[in-house]
Amino acid sequence: MPAVYAMPLNDDTVTPGVLGFVVFLVLLAATVFLIRSMGKQMKKIQAPREADLRQQEWERAEAAKEAKAAAAAKPSDDDA
Repeated sequence: MPAVYAMPLNDDTVTPGVLGFVVFLVLLAATVFLIRSMGKQMKKIQAPREADLRQQEWERAEAAKEAKAAAAAKPSDDDA
């Protein structure tokens, strides 16, 4: 009786079998759960919208202009 391991493999009869299918299903289930968890975490993020960022930039520019104008309008002590 020849040893089973010594027989040449035939590409038509060699399959991953039940174990390969179970491993594939476990990986698929893990991927689905990770994607669902990522979706929940992404919903929790409070990222600023583009309009809010532009508004903040405009407010900072206006404050800088007012500070510059106030500094220019203030008389210096050297003039006295």
